[in-house]
Amino acid sequence: MREVRMWSLIGCGVLLTLVLSSACMAAGEKYALWVGETKLRGANVYQRRVYPELDGPYFLGPGPLGPPYTPADFERLAAWGANLVVISHPGLFTEEPPYRLDPEVQGNLDRLLEMAARAGLYAVISFRTGPGRSEFWAFFGEDTESDPENGWFDPSYYNNRVWGDRAAQDAWVEMWRYTARRYRDNPIVVGYELMCEPNSNEVGSYPKGPRLDIWDPEEFHRRYGGTLYDWNGLYLRIVAAIREVDSETPILIGGNGYSSVEWLPYLKVLDAPHIVYIVHQYEPGLYTHQWWDTRDCVYPGRCDVDWDGEPEPFGRSWLEELFSTIDEFVAQHNVPVAATEFGIMRWVPGAARFIRDEMELFEVRGMNHAIWLWEGSWEPYAREVDAFNFRHGPDPRNHGDVTTSALIEVIKDFWSRNALRPPEVGG
Repeated sequence: MREVRMWSLIGCGVLLTLVLSSACMAAGEKYALWVGETKLRGANVYQRRVYPELDGPYFLGPGPLGPPYTPADFERLAAWGANLVVISHPGLFTEEPPYRLDPEVQGNLDRLLEMAARAGLYAVISFRTGPGRSEFWAFFGEDTESDPENGWFDPSYYNNRVWGDRAAQDAWVEMWRYTARRYRDNPIVVGYELMCEPNSNEVGSYPKGPRLDIWDPEEFHRRYGGTLYDWNGLYLRIVAAIREVDSETPILIGGNGYSSVEWLPYLKVLDAPHIVYIVHQYEPGLYTHQWWDTRDCVYPGRCDVDWDGEPEPFGRSWLEELFSTIDEFVAQHNVPVAATEFGIMRWVPGAARFIRDEMELFEVRGMNHAIWLWEGSWEPYAREVDAFNFRHGPDPRNHGDVTTSALIEVIKDFWSRNALRPPEVGG
Protein backbone atom coordinates (compact mmCIF):
# COMPACT_ATOMS: atom_id res chain seq x y z
CA MET A 1 0.00 0.00 0.00
CA ARG A 2 1.46 3.31 -1.03
CA GLU A 3 2.07 6.10 1.44
CA VAL A 4 0.06 9.28 0.85
CA ARG A 5 -0.13 12.57 2.61
CA MET A 6 -2.58 12.10 5.45
CA TRP A 7 -4.66 14.59 7.34
CA SER A 8 -4.61 15.28 11.04
CA LEU A 9 -7.39 15.97 13.46
CA ILE A 10 -5.94 19.32 14.45
CA GLY A 11 -3.89 20.54 11.51
CA CYS A 12 -0.91 19.96 9.31
CA GLY A 13 2.23 18.29 10.57
CA VAL A 14 0.64 16.02 13.22
CA LEU A 15 1.09 12.28 12.95
CA LEU A 16 -1.84 9.94 12.72
CA THR A 17 -1.50 6.41 11.40
CA LEU A 18 0.37 7.49 8.29
CA VAL A 19 3.12 9.93 7.51
CA LEU A 20 1.68 13.44 7.23
CA SER A 21 2.59 16.23 4.89
CA SER A 22 4.72 18.90 6.49
CA ALA A 23 2.84 21.68 4.78
CA CYS A 24 -0.82 22.29 4.06
CA MET A 25 -2.16 22.72 0.54
CA ALA A 26 -1.30 26.14 -0.84
CA ALA A 27 -3.96 28.84 -0.74
CA GLY A 28 -6.40 28.54 -3.62
CA GLU A 29 -5.04 25.18 -4.76
CA LYS A 30 -8.18 23.30 -3.82
CA TYR A 31 -10.43 25.80 -5.56
CA ALA A 32 -8.32 25.52 -8.71
CA LEU A 33 -9.51 21.91 -8.98
CA TRP A 34 -13.04 23.21 -9.67
CA VAL A 35 -12.36 25.78 -12.37
CA GLY A 36 -11.28 25.50 -15.98
CA GLU A 37 -11.25 22.02 -17.47
CA THR A 38 -12.75 18.98 -15.76
CA LYS A 39 -10.22 17.70 -13.22
CA LEU A 40 -12.22 15.57 -10.78
CA ARG A 41 -14.22 12.50 -11.80
CA GLY A 42 -15.53 9.89 -9.45
CA ALA A 43 -18.46 8.60 -7.44
CA ASN A 44 -20.52 8.95 -4.30
CA VAL A 45 -20.47 6.64 -1.30
CA TYR A 46 -23.56 6.54 0.90
CA GLN A 47 -23.96 6.34 4.65
CA ARG A 48 -26.95 6.62 6.94
CA ARG A 49 -27.79 5.91 10.53
CA VAL A 50 -28.76 2.32 11.31
CA TYR A 51 -32.21 1.80 12.84
CA PRO A 52 -32.12 -1.71 14.32
CA GLU A 53 -35.88 -1.85 14.70
CA LEU A 54 -36.23 -1.23 10.94
CA ASP A 55 -32.98 -2.63 9.54
CA GLY A 56 -32.45 -5.66 11.73
CA PRO A 57 -29.02 -6.82 12.92
CA TYR A 58 -27.35 -7.47 9.55
CA PHE A 59 -28.81 -5.46 6.67
CA LEU A 60 -26.75 -2.28 7.15
CA GLY A 61 -24.06 -3.77 9.33
CA PRO A 62 -23.55 -3.51 13.09
CA GLY A 63 -23.94 0.26 13.15
CA PRO A 64 -24.18 2.93 14.21
CA LEU A 65 -23.85 3.93 10.54
CA GLY A 66 -23.93 1.77 7.45
CA PRO A 67 -23.51 0.12 5.09
CA PRO A 68 -19.87 -0.62 6.03
CA TYR A 69 -17.08 0.31 3.62
CA THR A 70 -13.60 -1.20 3.69
CA PRO A 71 -10.22 0.11 2.53
CA ALA A 72 -10.49 -2.30 -0.41
CA ASP A 73 -13.70 -0.57 -1.54
CA PHE A 74 -11.88 2.75 -1.85
CA GLU A 75 -8.79 1.19 -3.38
CA ARG A 76 -10.91 -0.45 -6.06
CA LEU A 77 -12.62 2.86 -6.83
CA ALA A 78 -9.22 4.46 -7.37
CA ALA A 79 -8.02 1.47 -9.40
CA TRP A 80 -10.93 2.00 -11.78
CA GLY A 81 -9.54 5.49 -12.40
CA ALA A 82 -11.64 7.71 -10.13
CA ASN A 83 -9.86 10.52 -8.28
CA LEU A 84 -12.86 11.90 -6.37
CA VAL A 85 -15.23 10.46 -3.79
CA VAL A 86 -18.23 12.40 -2.53
CA ILE A 87 -18.95 11.12 0.97
CA SER A 88 -22.72 11.45 1.31
CA HIS A 89 -22.92 11.23 5.08
CA PRO A 90 -24.92 12.21 8.17
CA GLY A 91 -23.91 15.54 9.66
CA LEU A 92 -21.74 15.59 12.78
CA PHE A 93 -24.44 16.99 15.08
CA THR A 94 -27.48 15.20 16.42
CA GLU A 95 -30.81 15.45 14.63
CA GLU A 96 -32.85 16.01 17.80
CA PRO A 97 -32.32 18.69 20.47
CA PRO A 98 -30.27 19.39 22.39
CA TYR A 99 -28.15 19.66 19.24
CA ARG A 100 -24.60 18.54 19.93
CA LEU A 101 -21.69 16.63 18.46
CA ASP A 102 -22.27 12.93 17.82
CA PRO A 103 -18.83 11.33 18.36
CA GLU A 104 -19.83 8.08 16.63
CA VAL A 105 -20.82 9.91 13.46
CA GLN A 106 -17.60 11.94 13.57
CA GLY A 107 -15.53 8.79 14.03
CA ASN A 108 -17.21 7.17 11.03
CA LEU A 109 -16.46 10.15 8.80
CA ASP A 110 -12.86 10.19 10.04
CA ARG A 111 -12.46 6.54 9.06
CA LEU A 112 -13.91 7.08 5.59
CA LEU A 113 -11.61 10.03 4.97
CA GLU A 114 -8.61 8.02 6.11
CA MET A 115 -9.53 5.21 3.69
CA ALA A 116 -9.98 7.72 0.87
CA ALA A 117 -6.58 9.26 1.61
CA ARG A 118 -4.89 5.86 1.64
CA ALA A 119 -6.45 5.10 -1.75
CA GLY A 120 -5.28 8.40 -3.25
CA LEU A 121 -8.69 10.03 -3.63
CA TYR A 122 -9.81 13.60 -3.16
CA ALA A 123 -12.99 13.90 -1.07
CA VAL A 124 -16.04 16.11 -0.76
CA ILE A 125 -17.95 16.05 2.53
CA SER A 126 -21.70 16.17 1.86
CA PHE A 127 -24.11 16.25 4.80
CA ARG A 128 -27.41 14.46 4.32
CA THR A 129 -28.72 15.10 7.82
CA GLY A 130 -28.17 17.33 10.80
CA PRO A 131 -30.09 19.32 13.38
CA GLY A 132 -33.77 19.07 12.47
CA ARG A 133 -33.27 16.79 9.47
CA SER A 134 -33.35 13.00 9.51
CA GLU A 135 -32.47 10.64 6.66
CA PHE A 136 -36.13 9.96 5.97
CA TRP A 137 -36.40 13.03 3.73
CA ALA A 138 -34.83 10.74 1.14
CA PHE A 139 -37.66 8.23 1.60
CA PHE A 140 -40.48 10.76 1.55
CA GLY A 141 -43.77 9.05 0.74
CA GLU A 142 -42.52 5.56 1.63
CA ASP A 143 -44.08 5.61 5.10
CA THR A 144 -46.97 3.39 6.15
CA GLU A 145 -49.44 6.26 6.17
CA SER A 146 -48.64 7.40 2.62
CA ASP A 147 -48.35 3.86 1.29
CA PRO A 148 -50.20 1.41 3.56
CA GLU A 149 -49.37 -1.55 1.31
CA ASN A 150 -45.63 -1.05 0.81
CA GLY A 151 -44.58 1.55 3.39
CA TRP A 152 -41.69 0.40 5.59
CA PHE A 153 -41.53 2.96 8.40
CA ASP A 154 -43.87 4.94 10.59
CA PRO A 155 -44.29 8.67 9.81
CA SER A 156 -42.83 9.44 13.24
CA TYR A 157 -39.37 8.90 11.72
CA TYR A 158 -39.74 12.05 9.63
CA ASN A 159 -37.87 15.09 10.86
CA ASN A 160 -37.81 18.11 8.56
CA ARG A 161 -37.86 20.60 11.44
CA VAL A 162 -34.88 22.49 10.00
CA TRP A 163 -37.26 24.20 7.56
CA GLY A 164 -39.46 25.61 10.31
CA ASP A 165 -37.30 25.96 13.41
CA ARG A 166 -34.78 28.75 13.91
CA ALA A 167 -32.96 26.80 16.63
CA ALA A 168 -32.36 23.88 14.25
CA GLN A 169 -31.03 26.26 11.60
CA ASP A 170 -28.75 27.92 14.15
CA ALA A 171 -27.41 24.48 15.07
CA TRP A 172 -26.88 23.58 11.40
CA VAL A 173 -24.74 26.72 11.09
CA GLU A 174 -22.73 25.74 14.17
CA MET A 175 -22.33 22.18 12.87
CA TRP A 176 -20.65 23.48 9.74
CA ARG A 177 -18.48 25.93 11.67
CA TYR A 178 -17.24 23.00 13.76
CA THR A 179 -16.81 20.76 10.69
CA ALA A 180 -14.79 23.35 8.79
CA ARG A 181 -12.53 23.98 11.75
CA ARG A 182 -11.90 20.24 12.07
CA TYR A 183 -11.18 19.40 8.41
CA ARG A 184 -9.81 22.67 6.99
CA ASP A 185 -6.22 21.36 6.96
CA ASN A 186 -7.04 17.96 5.54
CA PRO A 187 -5.30 17.96 2.16
CA ILE A 188 -7.73 15.56 0.49
CA VAL A 189 -10.91 17.45 1.49
CA VAL A 190 -11.55 19.66 -1.52
CA GLY A 191 -15.15 20.64 -0.85
CA TYR A 192 -17.92 21.05 1.69
CA GLU A 193 -21.34 20.27 0.18
CA LEU A 194 -23.54 22.12 2.66
CA MET A 195 -26.68 20.02 2.36
CA CYS A 196 -27.44 17.04 0.18
CA GLU A 197 -30.52 17.97 -1.85
CA PRO A 198 -32.40 20.70 0.01
CA ASN A 199 -36.07 19.89 -0.48
CA SER A 200 -38.30 22.15 1.58
CA ASN A 201 -40.36 22.67 -1.58
CA GLU A 202 -41.69 19.12 -1.16
CA VAL A 203 -41.44 18.17 2.50
CA GLY A 204 -42.06 21.56 4.09
CA SER A 205 -41.16 21.17 7.76
CA TYR A 206 -43.32 18.07 8.14
CA PRO A 207 -44.41 16.97 10.69
CA LYS A 208 -43.83 20.34 12.41
CA GLY A 209 -45.69 21.97 9.52
CA PRO A 210 -47.55 20.83 6.41
CA ARG A 211 -46.08 19.10 3.41
CA LEU A 212 -45.73 21.65 0.60
CA ASP A 213 -45.34 19.65 -2.63
CA ILE A 214 -44.46 22.71 -4.73
CA TRP A 215 -42.40 22.01 -7.85
CA ASP A 216 -42.54 25.38 -9.60
CA PRO A 217 -39.54 27.42 -8.35
CA GLU A 218 -41.26 30.73 -9.07
CA GLU A 219 -44.37 29.72 -7.13
CA PHE A 220 -42.27 28.52 -4.22
CA HIS A 221 -40.24 31.71 -3.96
CA ARG A 222 -43.31 33.88 -4.42
CA ARG A 223 -44.99 32.17 -1.48
CA TYR A 224 -42.06 31.29 0.79
CA GLY A 225 -39.08 33.41 -0.23
CA GLY A 226 -37.49 35.00 2.82
CA THR A 227 -39.06 32.52 5.25
CA LEU A 228 -37.34 29.65 7.07
CA TYR A 229 -38.37 27.43 4.15
CA ASP A 230 -36.04 29.43 1.90
CA TRP A 231 -32.68 27.64 1.57
CA ASN A 232 -31.13 30.87 0.25
CA GLY A 233 -31.28 32.40 3.71
CA LEU A 234 -29.85 29.42 5.56
CA TYR A 235 -26.88 28.75 3.32
CA LEU A 236 -25.81 32.40 3.44
CA ARG A 237 -25.43 31.99 7.19
CA ILE A 238 -23.59 28.67 6.85
CA VAL A 239 -21.10 30.13 4.37
CA ALA A 240 -20.39 33.07 6.68
CA ALA A 241 -19.75 30.70 9.59
CA ILE A 242 -17.39 28.50 7.57
CA ARG A 243 -15.42 31.46 6.29
CA GLU A 244 -14.84 32.64 9.85
CA VAL A 245 -12.67 29.56 10.43
CA ASP A 246 -11.71 28.35 6.93
CA SER A 247 -11.03 30.80 4.14
CA GLU A 248 -9.84 28.30 1.56
CA THR A 249 -11.80 25.06 1.27
CA PRO A 250 -14.33 25.30 -1.58
CA ILE A 251 -17.97 25.46 -0.51
CA LEU A 252 -20.40 23.58 -2.73
CA ILE A 253 -23.99 24.82 -2.91
CA GLY A 254 -26.93 23.21 -4.68
CA GLY A 255 -30.42 24.61 -4.94
CA ASN A 256 -33.74 23.61 -3.50
CA GLY A 257 -35.83 21.08 -5.43
CA TYR A 258 -33.25 18.37 -4.64
CA SER A 259 -30.51 20.49 -6.33
CA SER A 260 -32.06 19.84 -9.73
CA VAL A 261 -30.95 21.84 -12.77
CA GLU A 262 -34.34 23.59 -12.91
CA TRP A 263 -33.79 25.18 -9.48
CA LEU A 264 -30.18 26.32 -10.13
CA PRO A 265 -31.14 29.83 -11.36
CA TYR A 266 -32.97 30.49 -8.08
CA LEU A 267 -29.82 30.24 -5.98
CA LYS A 268 -28.52 33.54 -4.65
CA VAL A 269 -24.98 33.90 -5.98
CA LEU A 270 -22.59 35.00 -3.27
CA ASP A 271 -19.89 37.62 -3.38
CA ALA A 272 -17.54 35.30 -1.52
CA PRO A 273 -14.36 33.43 -2.44
CA HIS A 274 -14.11 29.79 -3.46
CA ILE A 275 -17.80 29.00 -4.00
CA VAL A 276 -18.85 26.24 -6.40
CA TYR A 277 -22.46 25.77 -7.44
CA ILE A 278 -23.70 22.25 -7.98
CA VAL A 279 -26.49 20.24 -9.53
CA HIS A 280 -27.77 16.72 -8.98
CA GLN A 281 -28.90 15.53 -12.39
CA TYR A 282 -31.43 12.70 -12.61
CA GLU A 283 -33.79 14.23 -15.15
CA PRO A 284 -35.98 12.98 -16.59
CA GLY A 285 -36.82 10.85 -13.55
CA LEU A 286 -39.33 8.87 -15.58
CA TYR A 287 -36.33 7.55 -17.52
CA THR A 288 -33.44 7.39 -15.02
CA HIS A 289 -35.60 5.75 -12.33
CA GLN A 290 -37.46 3.45 -14.69
CA TRP A 291 -38.09 0.05 -13.17
CA TRP A 292 -36.74 -3.01 -14.93
CA ASP A 293 -40.13 -4.39 -16.03
CA THR A 294 -41.30 -1.20 -17.78
CA ARG A 295 -40.32 0.45 -21.05
CA ASP A 296 -41.92 3.87 -20.75
CA CYS A 297 -38.78 5.61 -22.02
CA VAL A 298 -35.93 4.65 -24.31
CA TYR A 299 -32.79 6.70 -25.01
CA PRO A 300 -32.55 7.83 -27.71
CA GLY A 301 -36.22 7.54 -28.51
CA ARG A 302 -39.29 8.92 -26.84
CA CYS A 303 -40.31 9.75 -23.28
CA ASP A 304 -42.97 11.84 -21.57
CA VAL A 305 -40.41 14.39 -20.45
CA ASP A 306 -42.96 17.12 -19.68
CA TRP A 307 -45.50 14.94 -17.83
CA ASP A 308 -48.37 15.77 -20.19
CA GLY A 309 -49.29 12.14 -20.78
CA GLU A 310 -47.78 12.05 -24.27
CA PRO A 311 -44.22 10.95 -25.14
CA GLU A 312 -41.90 13.48 -26.75
CA PRO A 313 -38.63 13.02 -28.70
CA PHE A 314 -35.90 12.22 -26.20
CA GLY A 315 -32.22 12.23 -27.05
CA ARG A 316 -29.01 14.22 -26.78
CA SER A 317 -30.72 17.39 -27.99
CA TRP A 318 -33.05 17.17 -24.98
CA LEU A 319 -30.05 16.98 -22.65
CA GLU A 320 -28.40 19.92 -24.41
CA GLU A 321 -31.53 21.99 -23.89
CA LEU A 322 -31.61 21.03 -20.20
CA PHE A 323 -27.95 21.97 -19.80
CA SER A 324 -28.57 25.37 -21.40
CA THR A 325 -29.89 26.40 -17.97
CA ILE A 326 -26.40 25.74 -16.59
CA ASP A 327 -24.85 27.70 -19.45
CA GLU A 328 -27.05 30.71 -18.75
CA PHE A 329 -26.24 30.57 -15.04
CA VAL A 330 -22.49 30.45 -15.69
CA ALA A 331 -22.65 33.21 -18.30
CA GLN A 332 -24.62 35.47 -15.99
CA HIS A 333 -22.54 34.96 -12.86
CA ASN A 334 -19.11 33.73 -14.06
CA VAL A 335 -18.99 30.95 -11.47
CA PRO A 336 -18.02 27.26 -11.63
CA VAL A 337 -20.71 24.55 -11.63
CA ALA A 338 -20.22 20.85 -10.90
CA ALA A 339 -22.45 17.75 -10.89
CA THR A 340 -21.85 16.04 -7.56
CA GLU A 341 -24.60 13.48 -8.24
CA PHE A 342 -26.03 11.95 -11.38
CA GLY A 343 -26.89 8.42 -12.32
CA ILE A 344 -29.33 5.89 -13.66
CA MET A 345 -30.78 2.53 -12.71
CA ARG A 346 -28.45 -0.04 -14.22
CA TRP A 347 -31.06 -1.86 -16.36
CA VAL A 348 -32.61 1.17 -18.07
CA PRO A 349 -32.57 0.83 -21.89
CA GLY A 350 -29.90 3.06 -23.42
CA ALA A 351 -28.28 3.73 -20.04
CA ALA A 352 -24.70 3.61 -21.33
CA ARG A 353 -25.37 6.05 -24.15
CA PHE A 354 -27.31 8.38 -21.85
CA ILE A 355 -24.49 8.48 -19.28
CA ARG A 356 -21.87 8.93 -22.00
CA ASP A 357 -23.79 11.89 -23.41
CA GLU A 358 -24.17 13.39 -19.94
CA MET A 359 -20.49 13.02 -19.14
CA GLU A 360 -19.53 14.53 -22.48
CA LEU A 361 -21.80 17.49 -21.82
CA PHE A 362 -20.32 17.92 -18.34
CA GLU A 363 -16.80 17.89 -19.75
CA VAL A 364 -17.52 20.34 -22.55
CA ARG A 365 -18.47 22.74 -19.76
CA GLY A 366 -15.45 21.89 -17.59
CA MET A 367 -17.70 20.45 -14.88
CA ASN A 368 -16.34 18.01 -12.31
CA HIS A 369 -18.70 15.08 -11.77
CA ALA A 370 -19.44 12.20 -9.40
CA ILE A 371 -21.82 9.38 -10.29
CA TRP A 372 -24.29 7.74 -7.94
CA LEU A 373 -23.29 5.20 -6.60
CA TRP A 374 -20.11 3.35 -5.64
CA GLU A 375 -21.45 0.59 -3.40
CA GLY A 376 -19.44 -1.06 -0.68
CA SER A 377 -18.85 -4.76 -0.23
CA TRP A 378 -21.27 -5.38 2.65
CA GLU A 379 -23.14 -8.26 1.05
CA PRO A 380 -26.54 -8.19 2.82
CA TYR A 381 -27.07 -4.61 1.64
CA ALA A 382 -25.25 -4.82 -1.70
CA ARG A 383 -27.30 -7.79 -2.90
CA GLU A 384 -30.65 -6.23 -2.05
CA VAL A 385 -30.23 -2.52 -2.79
CA ASP A 386 -28.45 -2.42 -6.13
CA ALA A 387 -30.59 -0.52 -8.63
CA PHE A 388 -27.80 2.07 -9.04
CA ASN A 389 -24.92 -0.36 -8.61
CA PHE A 390 -23.54 -0.33 -12.14
CA ARG A 391 -20.99 -2.98 -11.16
CA HIS A 392 -23.86 -5.51 -11.18
CA GLY A 393 -24.52 -5.05 -14.89
CA PRO A 394 -27.84 -4.55 -16.72
CA ASP A 395 -29.55 -7.82 -15.73
CA PRO A 396 -31.95 -7.08 -12.83
CA ARG A 397 -31.74 -10.74 -11.75
CA ASN A 398 -28.01 -10.49 -11.16
CA HIS A 399 -26.87 -9.21 -7.77
CA GLY A 400 -23.11 -9.60 -7.96
CA ASP A 401 -20.29 -7.87 -9.79
CA VAL A 402 -19.93 -8.56 -13.51
CA THR A 403 -16.72 -8.49 -15.51
CA THR A 404 -17.86 -5.64 -17.72
CA SER A 405 -20.85 -3.96 -19.34
CA ALA A 406 -21.47 -1.10 -21.73
CA LEU A 407 -22.17 1.24 -18.82
CA ILE A 408 -19.07 0.13 -16.92
CA GLU A 409 -16.89 0.76 -19.97
CA VAL A 410 -18.31 4.28 -20.37
CA ILE A 411 -17.55 5.10 -16.74
CA LYS A 412 -14.04 3.68 -16.90
CA ASP A 413 -13.36 5.57 -20.12
CA PHE A 414 -14.08 8.93 -18.49
CA TRP A 415 -12.33 8.09 -15.24
CA SER A 416 -9.22 7.11 -17.20
CA ARG A 417 -8.84 10.80 -18.12
CA ASN A 418 -7.99 11.75 -14.53
CA ALA A 419 -4.46 13.11 -14.25
CA LEU A 420 -4.46 14.45 -10.68
CA ARG A 421 -4.17 12.69 -7.32
CA PRO A 422 -3.44 13.87 -3.81
CA PRO A 423 0.38 13.96 -3.72
CA GLU A 424 2.37 11.09 -2.29
CA VAL A 425 4.87 11.66 0.45
CA GLY A 426 8.08 12.64 -1.24
CA GLY A 427 6.25 12.95 -4.57
